[in-house]
Amino acid sequence: MRKEFEIDDQDLRILDILSKDGRMSWRDLAQAVGLSLTPTLRRVRRLEVAGYIRGYRAILDESMLGGAVTVFISITLERQNRDTLRAFEAHTATLPGVVSGYMTTGQADYLLTAVAKDLHHYLELLDELAQAEGVAHIHSSIALNRFVEKTVDLSLI
Repeated sequence: MRKEFEIDDQDLRILDILSKDGRMSWRDLAQAVGLSLTPTLRRVRRLEVAGYIRGYRAILDESMLGGAVTVFISITLERQNRDTLRAFEAHTATLPGVVSGYMTTGQADYLLTAVAKDLHHYLELLDELAQAEGVAHIHSSIALNRFVEKTVDLSLI
């Protein structure tokens, strides 16, 4: 995080619009924000450099690409020293199927989201996770239905 300046209402509007449609043309964005093209592009670039915008990507439908099983995996480590945490994070980041990972508070040390083609592939992922140094417990929950997926509500920030 490189936060170098305080964002204003126009910056928040730009972030809100881009979070909903990152493919919007710069001209359409400028019109929606109520600025001319050059100041809009300047603001977007400043937001990118400062780290408010980390990137742009397509949101894919995993089930259409062969990933039919979404799983939330809670991991508890035997110990939480710096070397164990870093080793686990480095190992997990290389595993195919892991699409997000968070260090958490509470009963588990980490919460991962994984996508697998089927239960067989999920079991292979579990085997890889179980081999990571320092893993004490693994608890999984299989997602049955995604009922909401949206971007951050900037009015809450």
